Amino acid sequence: MSKRPYALPLLLIFSLFFIWAISSNLLPTMIRQLMKTCELSTFEASFTESAYWLAYFIFPIPIAMFMKRYSYKSGIIFGLVLAAIGGLLFFPGVMIKEYWAYLCIFFIIATGMCFLETAANPYVTVLGDPATAPRRLNLAQSFNGLGAFISAMFLSKLVLSGHKFTRETLPTDFPGGWTGYIQQESDAMKLPYLILATVLIVIAVVFIFSKLPKIKEGDHVEGEVSNDKLIDFNVLKRSHLRWGVIAQFFYNGGQTAINSLFLVYCCTYAGLPEGTATTFFGLYMLAFLSGRWIGTLLMVKFRPQNMLVTYALLNVLLCIVIMVCGGMVGIYAMLAIAFFMSIIYPTQFSLALTDLGKNTKSGSAFLVMAIVGNACLPQLTAYIMDRNSAIYYIAYVIPMICFAFCAYYGWKGYKVVD
Repeated sequence: MSKRPYALPLLLIFSLFFIWAISSNLLPTMIRQLMKTCELSTFEASFTESAYWLAYFIFPIPIAMFMKRYSYKSGIIFGLVLAAIGGLLFFPGVMIKEYWAYLCIFFIIATGMCFLETAANPYVTVLGDPATAPRRLNLAQSFNGLGAFISAMFLSKLVLSGHKFTRETLPTDFPGGWTGYIQQESDAMKLPYLILATVLIVIAVVFIFSKLPKIKEGDHVEGEVSNDKLIDFNVLKRSHLRWGVIAQFFYNGGQTAINSLFLVYCCTYAGLPEGTATTFFGLYMLAFLSGRWIGTLLMVKFRPQNMLVTYALLNVLLCIVIMVCGGMVGIYAMLAIAFFMSIIYPTQFSLALTDLGKNTKSGSAFLVMAIVGNACLPQLTAYIMDRNSAIYYIAYVIPMICFAFCAYYGWKGYKVVD
């Protein structure tokens, strides 16, 4: 097949990267909002991330089995519809106003998004020349960065009102009193998820009526009857994949620790008002987006693994800056971290899938499962921050360790040796 027929399928797949970024990057805003509406501490609210990313640990293997039996396209359409249903559940969720209800909704949305991510990442790597797979996946992930920017800069402002009242500080003339305040803040969460659900449904319809090329993995073409295992655990014997899964665990945990606590850091510890904090969060995601585009261009001349080492080590140094300085200096250091961590996930993902052939879906499933790092390392970071409020910045030792392991993977772990 010539390269030209790949253009439309790739564009459709790129839209998935955009849409799941909208979903996952709403979480920092929701953490800040749930601290108000459900009266939670930073540590308690961080379990919003756990509920979301736990789905990525539970479902990748069943999803990979589903797609190996049927097709990438079937998995994508099912995931889009499921995530849309989750978004619409925010309407009854706001009526319930219980933290457990919100956690269940995030879990459902994440399960749908897990279908998309399990399908899209390997699809991009195999749809074209294997030699350019890291560059192609970084290009796809650039659309992920665009979704993250829109979520942080614009959708966050639809949710966060700028008010942070307690029962004691609420103005006596506030309409409806404390109940009215909680209702107003809760209602603000519905619009972004209505928009998200609508976009998901539209994209699902487009996929239903689109033709995606069948992908050959090894000697097997998707959709054909095969005696191969639906999921092959033996693929973990490949050391570059095994180390890749571990590296993805640490990267995801480190990235999400910084992302999810960014608004909390700005508002609670740096003393910024919510409006200013969301603007900084938008700039943070703009730096992430810029890093993806520039990194993709640089990979034309530089080896992906060398860029991975360099970028990861720079982030180790920037985490040390946060730990030493804190305050506004820490915020600016985080903007730089966003730029340099931008290429790490797709680069590690594509390097780990190298030479897997028919086991590409299995390898992808394990790599997506590694996102469970998001369900535990940010909570550890939040716990350290909560327990050491006077020296909150020492919590960034956790992402520092995470980036150090990513540097190791780009140095040695990526090598195909078996």
